[in-house]
Amino acid sequence: MVKLRDLEYLDAIDRFKHFGKAAEACFVSQPTLSGQIMKLEEQLGLQLVERHRRNVMLTPAGEQLVKEARNVLSAAQVFEETARTLLDPLAGDLHMGMIPTLAPYLLPHVMEPLNERLPKVNFYLHEKQTKVLMRELNEGKLDLLILPWLDEMQGVERYDLFEEPLDLAVSPQHPLADKEKVTFDDLNNQQLLTLEDGHCLRDQALGYCFTSGAKEDHRFQATSLETLRYMVASGIGMTMLPRLATHNLEDTHRIRYIRFQTPEPTRNISLLIRPNYSRMTCVREVVSCVREVMKELF
Repeated sequence: MVKLRDLEYLDAIDRFKHFGKAAEACFVSQPTLSGQIMKLEEQLGLQLVERHRRNVMLTPAGEQLVKEARNVLSAAQVFEETARTLLDPLAGDLHMGMIPTLAPYLLPHVMEPLNERLPKVNFYLHEKQTKVLMRELNEGKLDLLILPWLDEMQGVERYDLFEEPLDLAVSPQHPLADKEKVTFDDLNNQQLLTLEDGHCLRDQALGYCFTSGAKEDHRFQATSLETLRYMVASGIGMTMLPRLATHNLEDTHRIRYIRFQTPEPTRNISLLIRPNYSRMTCVREVVSCVREVMKELF
């Protein structure tokens, strides 16, 4: 009979394309992992892995079976979660994923209330880009995601948490710096500093700005909102920042954060789970808590 551990090894080999890194991720020695994969191949009568000097890759049979392996691993995790829920639906580990343009600005507001409301829950926070988070949610590695909703996010259950406005950030010397509020017309023919590819905020900001006639500043693409902030403070350009990223800052002498006139550009922050997720009592508590905190903040 195939063991779950062997399926975990196969999954790790596919993810890392390297026996050593796969073994490290599974907390075993490389010879142990390699030997178990060989035993699995003998048991199935199939070659699952192509072994090369510097890396490894799955054979066509391995690629097909690793998909089934992930389904089995996900089902096993659901089995364990359901058992824990039967003991106490508001206890246990909860793996929560967020994107880098949200996590450091939202968590300071919500983690203390969440810990107070759910004292028996151990929160594990995972900060990655949207595509990675969606994949790991579907694979059962994460329990829930909190991130901006995108229309292409299909096959998940969605709970809207709050609408976060986007504000314009300019240096004090910028021609728009003295405005109390700006309109999209003010952005016409302006150049906008953006994040690099892979960040959903980049696409959202560019969507708003292209509609207004603004252009992307191709001289530089940032890896984080903090880099964008420093670029603006240096007088290099302007950008759009989520409002949570502009709260309680002491850099207003270097940067002007200007709100838009109604209708403001926004991003819809939602909580996502897999369909038929077993720990709905816990999910409902998280949704209620975040909504209450953000209602007071906005």
